[in-house]
Amino acid sequence: MSYWHTFFFGIYPYIALSIFLLGSLVRFEREQYTWKSHSSQLLYTGTMRWGNIFFHVGIIGLFFGHMVGLLTPVAVWDALGVPHSFKQGLAMTAGGIMGSLCLLGLGMLLYRRITNARIRAVTSTGDKVLLVWILLTLLLGLSSIFVSAGHMDGHEMVKLMTWAQYIITFNGKAAEQIVDVSIIFKLHMFMGMTLFILFPFTRLVHVWSGFASLGYLGRAWQLVRQR
Repeated sequence: MSYWHTFFFGIYPYIALSIFLLGSLVRFEREQYTWKSHSSQLLYTGTMRWGNIFFHVGIIGLFFGHMVGLLTPVAVWDALGVPHSFKQGLAMTAGGIMGSLCLLGLGMLLYRRITNARIRAVTSTGDKVLLVWILLTLLLGLSSIFVSAGHMDGHEMVKLMTWAQYIITFNGKAAEQIVDVSIIFKLHMFMGMTLFILFPFTRLVHVWSGFASLGYLGRAWQLVRQR
């Protein structure tokens, strides 16, 4: 096992998570007025607005799908009687649907930013880098479906699950679990982890606002009186 493999899959995840959490906290404390999505929908009224819906539905589905798929212990699936091959097929199907939906939406959003002069004028360099980075990450993820189709026994999927669970439990042997997995998976993982590093410094930070809004459901009533 090489030094670089150990770094990128044993150390880099913690660097990414640290920057993700601390960077988000610092930005919230120091730059709250920049904590927004910078939406361009008000600048465009065409049917391309559907791209925004497709993109968000797809990426939210991918995020929670990855969380459930990677972080649910293998023992739980075994206890439920779910074969590894079936779980892999389910992950490929759900990931393919959500990934395609996200790709369609992202393609529409990129097209709108390139062809619409008003939106192009307010698109920063950071926005362009972020969109291209997400696009490449997404394409690698969709490509991994074809790699997975070559071994439907679920063995490589279990390696990826074990790696993710070792990372969150601070097990120093995490990198060892994926030494021989396909380079497509490794590139996808690197691109995905780097997104967490980019997160606090881009418009992605507005995602926190979406989670925070759930707090309104349990907030106490507020009385508003006239003066």
